[in-house]
Amino acid sequence: MFRDLSEKLSTALLRILGVLNMLAFTNFILALLGATQVRAEDHCRGRNLLSDFAANQPERLAAIEKEAAQVANGSGLLWKVEAKGVAPSWLFGTMHVTDPRVVDLPKAAKVAFEEARTVVIETTDVLDRRAMMAAMAQHPELMMFTGAEKLTDHLDERQQAELKAALEERGIPLQTVIKMKPWMLVSLASLPECETQRQEQGALVLDALLAADAAKDGKAVAGLESMVDQFEAMASLPMAFHIEGLLSTLALGDRIDDVIETMIVLYTEGETGMFWPMMGAVMPGEDTEAGYAAFEEVMVTRRNHSMAKAAADFIDEGGAFIAVGALHLPGEEGLVALLQERGYTVSPVEMR
Repeated sequence: MFRDLSEKLSTALLRILGVLNMLAFTNFILALLGATQVRAEDHCRGRNLLSDFAANQPERLAAIEKEAAQVANGSGLLWKVEAKGVAPSWLFGTMHVTDPRVVDLPKAAKVAFEEARTVVIETTDVLDRRAMMAAMAQHPELMMFTGAEKLTDHLDERQQAELKAALEERGIPLQTVIKMKPWMLVSLASLPECETQRQEQGALVLDALLAADAAKDGKAVAGLESMVDQFEAMASLPMAFHIEGLLSTLALGDRIDDVIETMIVLYTEGETGMFWPMMGAVMPGEDTEAGYAAFEEVMVTRRNHSMAKAAADFIDEGGAFIAVGALHLPGEEGLVALLQERGYTVSPVEMR
């Protein structure tokens, strides 16, 4: 049973984490579908999959932990960034969900946020639904099939039936989304219904909440990239990769809750270096490994370099609180290392 779950996760976990690392996607898909098509849930029901590893394959968990220990800057969510002659800035890893454990900032992060003059998130486009819709109008090919092409053109009969059934389970008729690119639908399918319900009811994901609180306090609010940047990166990956990701994510069903719970646990513990080893541990085939590498290069590494360049302008001004998806922090080409390469002193801050 555990092996079956691992094989399903191998093709879905990467896409799920990718969407959690993309601030624009969930807000955008909810804007398109509206608040009436997603079934409501009263509570989240996921369990931590690391507990399954511990109980059933402790050697695999040990391997994950060993690999994570070798990840540069793989522990910690809050980093102090110092530049000569200006007030210090702060780099904070986020998770793009509304879960109370995530949006309730630890004391050290609250203090850093309060001290900052400018709050910077990945993209401010998500704060304005009209801006999102305008971006779609300018670049429809990034999110929708244009002309006669449609989603089902890329699926055989069996896959179409699976997709139709999975969407109907979520209260979404296939015909209403048949023109959407698969990565748009993954953004909907990869969140537990309790999370989607909270967002529909107006709860803000952590990044958007930080931006809203900053604006309320009279702080400047800025972004490191645009929503179009995020969509272009996702759209550049092969269509087959996205189709496989959509079908495997939908096939997980309620197991999505377990995946998200695992990621939230890792996040709240500040174990950002565990994210990639966890994914690698459940990838059984070379084809999946190739997709993993392509995803990491396009969706994480390249964006890290562009975000580091953009963040430098705010750090040089001093007093910035820079909040980005936690997946961008660790590694030799993570934001912590890239900012250090630019000559800044970047130090971890104890959160507990």
